[in-house]
Amino acid sequence: MFPSKVQEKRRTAAREWPAVLAVTLGIFALMTSELLPVGLLTPIGSDLGVSDGAAGLMLTVPGLVAAAAAPVVTVAGARLDRRVLLAALIGLMAAANLVCAAAPHYAVLLAARVAVGVSIGGFWAVAGGLAVRLVSARHVARATAVVFGGVSTASVVGVPAGTLLGDLSGWRTAFAAVGGLGLVSLACLLVLVPPLPSQGALAFRELPALLRRNPGVRIGVLITFLLITGHFTAYTFVRPILREVSGIDSAFVGALLMAYGVAGIAGNFAAGPRASGSPRGTLVTICAALTAVTALFALLGTGPVTGAVLLVAWGLAYGGVSVSLQTWMLKAAPDTTEAASSLFVAAFNLSIALGALIGGAAVDGAATAVLWVAGCLALLAAVAVGASREPSARPSDTKGSSS
Repeated sequence: MFPSKVQEKRRTAAREWPAVLAVTLGIFALMTSELLPVGLLTPIGSDLGVSDGAAGLMLTVPGLVAAAAAPVVTVAGARLDRRVLLAALIGLMAAANLVCAAAPHYAVLLAARVAVGVSIGGFWAVAGGLAVRLVSARHVARATAVVFGGVSTASVVGVPAGTLLGDLSGWRTAFAAVGGLGLVSLACLLVLVPPLPSQGALAFRELPALLRRNPGVRIGVLITFLLITGHFTAYTFVRPILREVSGIDSAFVGALLMAYGVAGIAGNFAAGPRASGSPRGTLVTICAALTAVTALFALLGTGPVTGAVLLVAWGLAYGGVSVSLQTWMLKAAPDTTEAASSLFVAAFNLSIALGALIGGAAVDGAATAVLWVAGCLALLAAVAVGASREPSARPSDTKGSSS
């Protein structure tokens, strides 16, 4: 009898983790799609006849749409099977990227980026609370970390890889590759994720109610807004920064962003365990590091060597951002994961859009301006974290909300 129980547990685990990895692949593909223009801004703008600032709308538009789509899709799709909903969203992303790859005009590309925004906001918000339904209770924390690892991995691996591919074969090839990745992710979701029937409706009023009642969620949204807006004010325009501030040839940008990615992975693994114990302390360290790096880049990153070194330091500091912010939100609202995730995703993507918009207004005047704005916002985030307490949920914080 005992061996059969062991075998059953092994069979269950064999079904659980492929489903988790399928969802993670979807997150990775979506976030890579959202951030792909970061490394390809200049060639896309040159090819389609727009400035770097105008090309930054490729980040602003999907970010704004994703911010709105996160709560709307969460509420509107609350009665749908989660697997069906996720598959539809990832399929939309794949199709949109294939349209981007073939876009004859900038307006067509921008319209396709609207569809990308819908996919990102809806998928991320729904996927954020799925770990509890995909794995046994003792593996929920690990599965959640794996799923959200797709976010940080997209920032530190997907974008550099897409940039390198774009440099080698053209930016259209990079978009086509992400579209293909979306189709692979769609197949994995349909094959590996079990049916996940709806667990009930979620009303729009529950989202502001959670924000109003739960101080940890409020602080988490504020920190996300400041930190992500600051980061993407500068990072959206990292290619012109490297070219104009550091004098680095465009041929080396893809390789440097890959080095940024490797450093970011190291930062993610370094921050993860620390954030689990103290998200407040971890975020203070990250905010301070991003403040210092962006300021130093503006002051000292005027040569290829110093620019490259500071870019790697930037990746190391930013690598721990997603896992630390997500840990903060989960600790603040552990019983309302889908509602809290939709608020977090809305704030994250709105901040990407706002950062790209602010950077677009500043970068055409002077590339160093975006670095100073980024540093100031990171400093404000450090002050906000330092003035707050470690996140925790009280019964009154979550009463009446749906998970």
